[in-house]
Amino acid sequence: MEFGLTRQEASIYQCLLVEGKVTGYEVAKLTGISRSNAYNSLANMTEKGASYLVEEGTTRKYVPVPLEEFCKNRIRRLEESKKWLVSHEPTEKTHLEGYITIEGANHILDKMRNLLSQVEKRVYITCTRNYLLLLVRELEELMESKKKVVIITDQPATFENAKVYVGENRGMQIGIIADSKYVLTGEYGEGSMNTCLYSGQKNFVELYKTALSNEIKLLSIREENKNV
Repeated sequence: MEFGLTRQEASIYQCLLVEGKVTGYEVAKLTGISRSNAYNSLANMTEKGASYLVEEGTTRKYVPVPLEEFCKNRIRRLEESKKWLVSHEPTEKTHLEGYITIEGANHILDKMRNLLSQVEKRVYITCTRNYLLLLVRELEELMESKKKVVIITDQPATFENAKVYVGENRGMQIGIIADSKYVLTGEYGEGSMNTCLYSGQKNFVELYKTALSNEIKLLSIREENKNV
């Protein structure tokens, strides 16, 4: 479904990849999909570039577009659509006003990764160490480009060019402050509400920065006392 096919069309596409050239009737028989739905799906798939129609006399058969070719075509179209959208994007305000609720694990993870990839100078991130593993690539890219990275987590973690503080169990709570402009905070992960708040509202950002700053001060004092 990531490539524009419905679940039924994806099932038929898999059938075509296995069987090769088949009729709509054969597809219906092999997949258990009704004949009318099979024919409709095959017609849609031809329009979407997932199959080719082959006419042999009075018989209409279908063959799959090779998987590699189909993927490349879809990605190419997405890139072209992206270029158009970027070139026609309206001017955005410097800071996001108000609060946006982001729901769903995948959407939250996407937002975390996108937020990290857009950092210009510095980022503060707080979450359990297991969640850090999902963001390794983005964090490494930030450190390689000499951006300031401060991490507050609940178990020792090694990031050469980041300052890491180990505190209490983070549970399912996550938080990111990007460039002192944007905040993402809330619950993420299996068993949680998978709901986060995202905002560039100045007062909210300052409050969250103060809370993290106070926690960092306490963890620094604790670390110093351990070394005495």
